[in-house]
Amino acid sequence: MSGARIAVIGAGRMGHGIGWRLAAAGHEVRIQDPDNGVLAALPARLDEIRHLLEAGEDIAGRVSGTSDLRAAVENADFVFEAAPENVALKQALFHTLEALTPRNAILCSNTSAIPIAQIAARVQAKDRVVGTHFWNPPYLVDLVEVVLIGEANRPAAEKAATLLRAAGAHPVFVNRDIPGFIGNRLQHALKREAIALVAAGICDAETIDDVVKHGFGARLGVLGPMEQSDLVGLDMTKAIHDVLIADLDRTPGTHPYLDDLVARGNLGMKTGKGFRTWSPEQAAAVGDRLRRFLVKAARSGL
Repeated sequence: MSGARIAVIGAGRMGHGIGWRLAAAGHEVRIQDPDNGVLAALPARLDEIRHLLEAGEDIAGRVSGTSDLRAAVENADFVFEAAPENVALKQALFHTLEALTPRNAILCSNTSAIPIAQIAARVQAKDRVVGTHFWNPPYLVDLVEVVLIGEANRPAAEKAATLLRAAGAHPVFVNRDIPGFIGNRLQHALKREAIALVAAGICDAETIDDVVKHGFGARLGVLGPMEQSDLVGLDMTKAIHDVLIADLDRTPGTHPYLDDLVARGNLGMKTGKGFRTWSPEQAAAVGDRLRRFLVKAARSGL
């Protein structure tokens, strides 16, 4: 699919990356944001991606920015919403998008956890609304979770998946509209147990990270958990579960250890302390390490 008219709502961390990926596939992309300061930074952010990927200048030339929502979406074939994770804000936005866009335009939300039915609560034609959860940064991470409210959304989801696949993404379907979809449920199940282990004094946060990075995490890019289970045998998997499952953390709600860190203002790298302590140089080094890894993986086709 080429030549589609694309609108992206939100020019921030996710929006400009989504715009780049779709522009790189040959589409004209209009990115809307009500913050003129964010819009002013858009060319520089696109140029940073261009240099990182050693891409041509023509890609950024297919992206334009505007603060006018109507102008951005009035002729769109696809709208990708990348606004803040606020249910009321997204509900109001999709209500407006339904009125401003052509009836056949597909309305997509990049929410990472909110059920799509909640976001579409004020939309009359809910069959045109789907989730398209990109992973950060969208121009390097290929996965997009395409989330259906129900079977009525299947045609719209298929069209969105076709567009994304042609843009080099790897769309997967989430057939039930559940909080967190697939990836974040898996990711935060791991985080839940990791936090509980640290809180119980089993190990410190650095050890958790070392175990993941130098252990099973080293193979996750090429061997998923279901593949690994089949590889070692389901009898082995069951034997481990028989010993382990009953002992895993079952804290209802957010773990008090995390609540306490947030209450004390220890929010991670941006405050210099979270689960671990970070200098500005250490924090910058982590971001740079991740960026280099993702670029290398993208270029090698992993």
